[in-house]
Amino acid sequence: MTTYTALTTLPGRAPAEALGEAMERLEPQPTGVGVFEVEDGSGLWEVGGYFLERPDGVALGILSAAFGAAEFAVSQLDDRDWVAQVRRELSPVEAGRFVVHGAHDAHRVPSQKIGLEIEAAMAFGTGHHATTQGCLLSLDALAREGRVARNAADIGCGTGVLAMAVRAVFHRDVLAADIDGIATATARANFRANGFGASVPCITAPGFRSPVIRARAPFDLVLANILAGPLKKLAPDMSSHIASGGFAILSGILNRQAKSVEVVYEGHGLGVTARRRIGEWTTLTLKRA
Repeated sequence: MTTYTALTTLPGRAPAEALGEAMERLEPQPTGVGVFEVEDGSGLWEVGGYFLERPDGVALGILSAAFGAAEFAVSQLDDRDWVAQVRRELSPVEAGRFVVHGAHDAHRVPSQKIGLEIEAAMAFGTGHHATTQGCLLSLDALAREGRVARNAADIGCGTGVLAMAVRAVFHRDVLAADIDGIATATARANFRANGFGASVPCITAPGFRSPVIRARAPFDLVLANILAGPLKKLAPDMSSHIASGGFAILSGILNRQAKSVEVVYEGHGLGVTARRRIGEWTTLTLKRA
């Protein structure tokens, strides 16, 4: 069966979500609509729809003009098993003691490694992005130094892979949170698949703005793999929710943005103890004085 995609980009989450909702009312109607942030620090969001019939080009043009989006790119897709293709392409990713893998690759995890299972059909937080790898390697480095996180939080958890890594290596309390309800539902499913069940609480909340998070603070480790702008805004809350001597692992930071993030956090009492660059992305480890 031939299918079609229609993709565009525009600045800002709210306009992107509004455009996504408008696409759902098109005729022919899309079988699915996705809204994703472009992970390049540009502030752009991608909006895409999947169609069983070629979408109406005129209607798409009207939508792009109305929402200030780029012109839609319409593509025809051949009939294929896309999930199977993703599984073939998303091979296990090793980062320190951790191996992030799909269920189909569980047998490929070495016995001395910690396997973290993420379903291959889930597009974000699979471990293939440099920011996730940087966080896992930085967490592994803290553990090798003998640090123990007795109370940790994963802010902006996505699939929950970082929260699972903390739980797996320290066997202590960790809380996961994300502003997106779909992300938290995905994380909970991954926690169950990895045998953690309800031992890793997962809530929907922006940043630290939840009584659940405030009640669990102060944390001796916080991980936040977001983007540089939101991370800077989180600095005051990050500082007030981390215990003295506690650590933060931050990523989603382009190399050219790293210094500005460091300066903001230093102003809130969190000094850099390690920098890790993978490609265009930097992961920072900071310690609260």
